[in-house]
Amino acid sequence: MDNVSVITVFSLSGLSDIANYRVILFVLTLLCYCVIWLVNLTIIVTVIVDKSLHEPMYIFLCNLCFNGLYGTAAFYPKFLYDLLSTAHVISYAGCLLQGFALHSTICADFSLLALMAYDRYVAICRPLVYHSLMTKQRVCIFLFFAWFFPFYLLFLSTITTAVLRLCGSHIPRIYCINWLINNLACTASVARIVIPAFNYTFYIGHILFVFWTYVHLIKTCQSSKENWNKFMQTCVPHLFSIIVVVVSFLFDMLYVRFGSKEFPQSFENFMAMEIVLIPPIMNPLIYGFKLTKIRNRVLNFISVCSFLSKI
Repeated sequence: MDNVSVITVFSLSGLSDIANYRVILFVLTLLCYCVIWLVNLTIIVTVIVDKSLHEPMYIFLCNLCFNGLYGTAAFYPKFLYDLLSTAHVISYAGCLLQGFALHSTICADFSLLALMAYDRYVAICRPLVYHSLMTKQRVCIFLFFAWFFPFYLLFLSTITTAVLRLCGSHIPRIYCINWLINNLACTASVARIVIPAFNYTFYIGHILFVFWTYVHLIKTCQSSKENWNKFMQTCVPHLFSIIVVVVSFLFDMLYVRFGSKEFPQSFENFMAMEIVLIPPIMNPLIYGFKLTKIRNRVLNFISVCSFLSKI
């Protein structure tokens, strides 16, 4: 037990059987990462440049896309490096940092999607007070807490993980998460149970809040064709986004805790990657195709770029 506190490196076993497909996987992963950057950065730049999009809904969308870039940055560069390396290891500090970033980006997704649900609720169910409720100052305050709570709660969770005495250094995955690090602890700890339980409860509350807003939205929109058209235009992409994030998170969480070890390694790797692959690509694409303002601005931007390239 004297050496349990001097672990400085973790080994990652998720890429142990990919020697024959290393180059192909590297190219495909790099392509996916480039697509993630392209679609998210397109939405971010479009919202920032076009002043007519400086409205709460689009500002929240811009933050959602930025969060997608933040979360994937914690995974893809290291994963691409590992695909070309024979030693799949990560430092102790790097493992904690990666776990913190991946967990906090998921929590920030829930916070931002809850904000977007509230914005749609006020816009459709209480349109007369929308501009008085969703002022620039309040939007800034909402965004501050949407980023603050995920970082603060996951900071507490990471600190709890960091003080544990570990009796192992093997992570059976392609990246680090707090749950797997906690499983290496030599002794049980109340804090490592209480803090994650509080975090789960807190963000389940976000999901219930979104559900509550959609109950009221659907009731309101059924009585008005104009409201129903607005619902189909702005709420449907948000609904798809929340479904994508929730389903991806549940698949990942349930598989980590209850997944069978009899599944092939390639399937386990896909289950590990889907949370950093599907939402960051799908969210900007869903909004880009569905929201008329975003779609028109992006098409105009592409047309201008195409015209300038021919000059």
